[in-house]
Amino acid sequence: MSKNDLIKDLGPIAQRTMADVVEKELREYLKKKSFKPGDALPSEIELAEALGVSRNVVREALSRLRMLGMIESRKRRGMVLSTPDILGSFERVLDPLIIDDSTLQDIFELRLTLEMGLADILYLRKTKKDIDELEAIAKSQDSKGKGQTFRINNEIAFHGKIYEITGNETLARFQNMLLPIFGYVISLEKVPQIGKVSHIDLVNILRDGSKEEFRQGMLEHLKPHFNRLKKA
Repeated sequence: MSKNDLIKDLGPIAQRTMADVVEKELREYLKKKSFKPGDALPSEIELAEALGVSRNVVREALSRLRMLGMIESRKRRGMVLSTPDILGSFERVLDPLIIDDSTLQDIFELRLTLEMGLADILYLRKTKKDIDELEAIAKSQDSKGKGQTFRINNEIAFHGKIYEITGNETLARFQNMLLPIFGYVISLEKVPQIGKVSHIDLVNILRDGSKEEFRQGMLEHLKPHFNRLKKA
């Protein structure tokens, strides 16, 4: 076999830069020393001396951690460990216009999976006020004679409220990020597909039914989407 064929089939192994190595070392150091949000990091000079590299290398590695939201600068304290925004980067790139169809499909399946798993936490935290508000949303959603945009807005309002009822801020925020994906998938339907269980049916189950009944109701509500996935 020729050298060119080997290069084509295998390719060179990517070399790690010093900044790559230092970034990894800093991550390990933070874990080893059990740093908590608000704890101050050693200075650039101290880190450079301990690692045996230049300050520029340390600065680049710290810049990467800052971009990830792991560290931040504080006046008179220097760099401190911060609480990372775990959804921040995802939020910036989650746009149907710049994501390929295969990834959009995967993300939509993730949303369906999340909705199927909401019953337990909903039944822990639902209140009469929440259910009354959800019912008001459902009753305002008569889509007869109205277009696709109205339907998408209905779905967003109703399902967004369900996530809000969980009381889980990260979950609710993640749901908001997935809404454009849901709108994109709905827009691909030539004919609207509606499950046997409606929004108002889900409200009634949530008010008087059990977790298991709600889970089954949600499955029936989302069934058209699951049926479409089976055909994909």
